[in-house]
Amino acid sequence: MRAPAISVRGAGKSYSGVSVLRDIDLDIAPGEVHCLVGENGAGKSTLLKILGGAVRADAGTISFDGRPATLHTPRDSIRHGVSLISQEGALVPARTVLENVFLGRWANRAGFARRRDDRRTFDELLEVTGFTVDPQARVGDLPIGTQQQVEILRSLARGARVLAMDEPTAVLTEHEKRNLLGLIRRLAADGRTVILVSHFLDEVLSVADRVTVLRDGNLVLSEDAARHTPATLVRHMVGRQLEVLHSDPPPLPPDAPVRLAARGLRRGLVDGIDLSVRAGEILGIAGLVGSGRSETLRLLFGADRATAGVVEVDGKALTRLTPRRAMAAGIALVPESRKEQGLVLARSVRENVALASLGGRRVGPFVRRGSERGAVETVSRSVDIRAAKPDAAIETLSGGNQQKALFAKWLLRRPRVLLVDEPTRGVDVAAKTQLHQLITGLAAEGIAVVVVSSEIEEVLGLAHRVLVLRHGRVAGEFTRGAPREDVLAAAFGQEGETA
Repeated sequence: MRAPAISVRGAGKSYSGVSVLRDIDLDIAPGEVHCLVGENGAGKSTLLKILGGAVRADAGTISFDGRPATLHTPRDSIRHGVSLISQEGALVPARTVLENVFLGRWANRAGFARRRDDRRTFDELLEVTGFTVDPQARVGDLPIGTQQQVEILRSLARGARVLAMDEPTAVLTEHEKRNLLGLIRRLAADGRTVILVSHFLDEVLSVADRVTVLRDGNLVLSEDAARHTPATLVRHMVGRQLEVLHSDPPPLPPDAPVRLAARGLRRGLVDGIDLSVRAGEILGIAGLVGSGRSETLRLLFGADRATAGVVEVDGKALTRLTPRRAMAAGIALVPESRKEQGLVLARSVRENVALASLGGRRVGPFVRRGSERGAVETVSRSVDIRAAKPDAAIETLSGGNQQKALFAKWLLRRPRVLLVDEPTRGVDVAAKTQLHQLITGLAAEGIAVVVVSSEIEEVLGLAHRVLVLRHGRVAGEFTRGAPREDVLAAAFGQEGETA
């Protein structure tokens, strides 16, 4: 019998005294697609990072092709043919695609780079993967999906036999997802092993040979994927049946006043957006990548200055809108990227949650810490942030708990308008349900909510109304219950009736 490509025995890991992995035993066969699933905080990404050398296990052993390995750094894993492609990415934005793909591994003779050989190898990799990437493009100028392709190209250029991928489809368009899943199948058919962490269970089951479920740091099962459905995986992930993924929005009173309005908003992609949201209403914004969804939220919050148009809260125009003035008017923004735009990762949970409301607890240059701790503990309980302690670094929390912390930060200010961009990106099904219930609960309190999501089902499940953007303009408006096909038709510019 052929030895497993990877064999893990008794792996364990703790942070700040809290165990995130306990006594994990796992075998991964050569040439298989092996998916790791579980709730946020279950230990999936930690296990993946241990295999990729980014995190050192506290206990246990790891073997590659039957030979024990010591993994202290990513270089150790690369030497064993394992390449980690993480959610955060590890590219050099200021350098070209070609330089990133061959970073540290340039073809050379007597210390001199041989660019012609690198370019020939690069072209061969493009043929293998089917990617179309300009080798001279600056990586920092590329869309997220293309940057991910560069990471895959780099892994293959290193001769990786094992690709460990953490949430690779979370930021991709539907077309890009299909292409990536097709590539994963081809790589496995070619003999490479792919380990995939994903919250998208339909995708998992469409591509996986085997699936492993982690729950609270424990391995619950590791079986052939063909034996499971999304429902059975969810049941093992959360330890119970999870029936509702979308919370219905609360009834909207017919006399609810308009809380937020915008007329003629323009800047860059956004080309004359008109919208209004009533108190207690959830307005969904759908559209393809590049339609202007996130850009519209940034204009409403003043993060980008509109070149034309006006934003009003409760009928009062907000002139020369900035984030500070938006906050003073009661507008809050949960941004698309919690790690780059929403959180200070090196600071504590308490500091992050308190950040947007420091002014209310200041006495001169000092902050009333007792008041701050009490307020943070109360709001953290209300959104169910699960952290070892309030002073733990927020980067140690799971993605779902980090997302809850973003909501908690704004709830301390009691906003009148809540703008939410991709509210459940990178979170598990249980955390997604909690966040949906939180959003509908805030609407029930009279807060006007605007939700942008790449998931059509999420928008349709949460919103009273849906605006579809296309090329920076409103391409359609739909009331609750509109067919998914009609919304997609408006997004793609096909003929379709608004409801």
